[in-house]
Amino acid sequence: MKVKNINLKGNKGEFQLQESNLYFANTLRRVMLSELPKLAIDNVIIYDNTSPLFDEIISHRLGLIPIPTDLQLVTYREECKCKGKGCPNCTVRYTLSKEEKGVIYSGDLQPEEKSWAIKETKIPIVELYNDQRIILEVEAVLGQAKNHAKWQSVIAPTYTMDITITIDPKKLDDVKEFVKKVPQDLVELKTNKLILKDTSKLTVLESYIDQYKANYITVQRDPTAFTFSFETDGSLDAKTALIESVKIISNKYEEFGKQLKNLK
Repeated sequence: MKVKNINLKGNKGEFQLQESNLYFANTLRRVMLSELPKLAIDNVIIYDNTSPLFDEIISHRLGLIPIPTDLQLVTYREECKCKGKGCPNCTVRYTLSKEEKGVIYSGDLQPEEKSWAIKETKIPIVELYNDQRIILEVEAVLGQAKNHAKWQSVIAPTYTMDITITIDPKKLDDVKEFVKKVPQDLVELKTNKLILKDTSKLTVLESYIDQYKANYITVQRDPTAFTFSFETDGSLDAKTALIESVKIISNKYEEFGKQLKNLK
């Protein structure tokens, strides 16, 4: 397996997998979606709420706020030395107290320690009117999306097989006519090669090939080469999300190998 053209900037990531297979690409996608750990608000204590929204709605919105996560500093509460009591090693606490008219945003959550300050500060929670107020305290803990969607940090990880488009050189005039019929931003003809401008529009190209019965154009997919892309919600950056996902897969393989050794 080879990994090439890695581009990890902020919350977005893209890279190419070569000499791989569909099963590994899908395994990586599923791990990113369901097993990658992150912090999320799991416990909400509301001391006072005279806002237009019920306590349950406020709690739900708080649970969806991306909490900055450093996996080197926090551990699962059930695995912590405090035995689930909620110490700084497994629990991050925030407070919120507002009594003035206006919109309350995610950035109004005040962390117990400044290093855990919310980065996505403009997520609206509720709007207060006149003399309304809200006072609450929350606890964020580490979890996985397979237990609840609020712990999902990677959004829509996708992969596409690399493609090769070939044309019949004897029907070059037909290809030129085909290019004129389809949208201008779809394909272009360069030195007798048909190039798809945007790989995400492959199905659009194939629909036009079927529509015009352009059997002189052939699209082939490579089941061993993929372009993988993903985006995070901001709780983890793309580099961390990728590295931690690969670690999870590696640990699974190691554990499977140990189980096989125990077979008699």
